[in-house]
Amino acid sequence: MRIRDWDYNLKIRLFGEALMNITFWMFFPFLTIYFADAFGKEQAGLFLIISQVFSVLANLMGGYCADRFGRKTMMVLSAFGQGLAFIIFAFSNSPWLDLPILGFICFSFAGVFGAFYWPASQAMVADVVDEKDRSSVFAIFYTSINIAVVIGPILGAIFYVHYPFEVLLIAGIVCMLLSLLLAKQIRETAPVFQAKSNEASGKWYYAIVQQIQDYRIIMKDSTFLLFIIAGVLVAITFMQLDMIIPVYITDMVHHQEMIKLGDWSLSLNGEQAFGVILSENGLLVALFTISVTKWMGKYQERNVFILSSIIYGLSIITFGLSGSIWVFIVAMGLFTFAELMTAGIQQTFVSKIAPDHMRGQYFAAASLRYTIGRTIAPIAIPMSLWFGYPITFALLGALAVFSGALYYLMFQKVEKKTLEHAESI
Repeated sequence: MRIRDWDYNLKIRLFGEALMNITFWMFFPFLTIYFADAFGKEQAGLFLIISQVFSVLANLMGGYCADRFGRKTMMVLSAFGQGLAFIIFAFSNSPWLDLPILGFICFSFAGVFGAFYWPASQAMVADVVDEKDRSSVFAIFYTSINIAVVIGPILGAIFYVHYPFEVLLIAGIVCMLLSLLLAKQIRETAPVFQAKSNEASGKWYYAIVQQIQDYRIIMKDSTFLLFIIAGVLVAITFMQLDMIIPVYITDMVHHQEMIKLGDWSLSLNGEQAFGVILSENGLLVALFTISVTKWMGKYQERNVFILSSIIYGLSIITFGLSGSIWVFIVAMGLFTFAELMTAGIQQTFVSKIAPDHMRGQYFAAASLRYTIGRTIAPIAIPMSLWFGYPITFALLGALAVFSGALYYLMFQKVEKKTLEHAESI
């Protein structure tokens, strides 16, 4: 599906969100350093964990609110809230005021508003795009985010390091402009919400009770539950790009010669080698997400999910086989290919199994794959001390392969339900 054939809502969002993501990634990679310097590493780590917990809760509530109050409403309010948080954050780290705790509070609120935004934005794509085209649309949005991840930190290294107040202020203004653009230019796409009789009675806590009941129903969906568990195992592997992989490469590479041409040679230390590997991932994602997604669309979803898990496992095991930069480059190529195989079809799968009136909540619950995976993933670092790198990478690879087995079981359930439905007609 070509962009010019997209729904007008999505065209507006692609432009606005791309600009917002670039400004966000101009300062986000540097905030951990800022908070560590301000509070100390241990306290900063604790604060960031607390912030993540609030974002998880907001994400689940965001799905409910997107279904109840509408996609557009939640996206407009969330973008405005993020913008306000960033502007206050800017003034907390300005020539006139130095108040890191206020900056952290604003950062946490920005994370909460971002968590409210995500389920609504994903559900809107499912609302306006035919099922056959959803994978390609999700892939283009995914590519847009990864281009921002590549461009943003480069611009941040140039500007944020020297002008943090100005960059944060611009980020806040961009978010508010996005909120205004969404309010003026896009339409609501959510199905009309039908309130339950107890909610209509007006007691405030009925909405919360209903939300908890809705998520209990979601978790009783055995197909979706397998999807989340398998996704957690994959996420544990994927998150190692920020966990054990940089530690491992730094330990293994010490001024290693990468290229030699006559008297000239290129040698890299561990940090530089990891920078090359990370840049490779970002570049491959930016260049090939759309083409790989189209390619994967020719095959059964079951086979794509399972093969992606197996390639994730092979790639993480390959990392642990050698200390050569060229082996790392090959492993990262496999790692990125596994990532791109399911970049578009994961959201498409969620949109297919989710009832129309609960899409926001299903997308929110699906994000638990990454949240739980991000929480568990750091255990790989102490594991490398207990068992050594080769065994640690082998165990991580085994988890990824096991996720493939869970995907197989999940699709068996899907096929069984489809057959039963066909027989009942």
